[in-house]
Amino acid sequence: MSTSARMLQLLSLLQTHRFWPGTELSERLEVSERTLRRDIERLRDLGYDVDASRGVAGGYQLRAGNALPPLLLDDEEAVAIAVGLRTAAAGLVAGMGDTSAQALGKVIALMPPRLRRRMDAVTSQTDSLPWGGRVPLDAGVLGILAQACRDDEALTFTYQAPEAEPTLRRVEPHRLVTLGNRWYLLAYDRLRQDWRSFRVDRISDPATTGQRFRPREIPGGDAATYVQAGIRSRPAAHDVCVLIRAEADVVARRVGRWGQVEAAEGGCRLRMQVDDLGWPMMILAGVEADFTVEQPAELAELVTQVGERFVRSGS
Repeated sequence: MSTSARMLQLLSLLQTHRFWPGTELSERLEVSERTLRRDIERLRDLGYDVDASRGVAGGYQLRAGNALPPLLLDDEEAVAIAVGLRTAAAGLVAGMGDTSAQALGKVIALMPPRLRRRMDAVTSQTDSLPWGGRVPLDAGVLGILAQACRDDEALTFTYQAPEAEPTLRRVEPHRLVTLGNRWYLLAYDRLRQDWRSFRVDRISDPATTGQRFRPREIPGGDAATYVQAGIRSRPAAHDVCVLIRAEADVVARRVGRWGQVEAAEGGCRLRMQVDDLGWPMMILAGVEADFTVEQPAELAELVTQVGERFVRSGS
């Protein structure tokens, strides 16, 4: 491993802000303790405040909040980046996905309190409109979940399942997953002793416990696949069927994996099972072809209401 790669790995470990015994860090990086001490000094030279304790039980810990990492950013640039990541991670910028949540966790962890307050002020004074039925999320909740996933730290939170009383959950968070217009937390539920996926917009009052855990192997090995399979196994609120007057391959490219498209007389037929009718509405708006909603009646009514609103706005 090159020195640069080793330094990045060392910094990634230290950014969990846990105390690392020197012997454990040496073993992780496969270097001598003398080399480890030199690497720590290099980080200090770059501006990272690393505490060290000597002796048999000696080790290292990164002190948070005193300075930004050496990205050569001034305060205004750092706040701009954090606000952009928070907006994207909250689900208001399509296509940013898991990377934004992970980056948000790292940036927030190292920001001084004065810059965190400025970032919160900018966000609280900015209004955004979600597109296509996307559910706005509490970026603070998302940031806590992202950091807990990164740090392998157990979480507690209140979860509001549909048509049920809120319950307190104690979990080992594994991964944040975006599917369609929803965010999910894949975690191992300690009380139920099984894997669960939680809709992030139904999570409130998350709190880290300070307890680290050894990550478990998820069934099948892929978080997104597991969450998607679980969602498909549950009955959806709406069974959608729409006749679209366009070629099947054109519609299929637009729909992707979120629905089934089959050739039909005069065009093709789109079938979807969804909980939120905003998702098929967004797809139909992007197809740019005439269509007839065959079911459900709620989607036909929504199309009529939105169409009338657009006509009024354009007149």
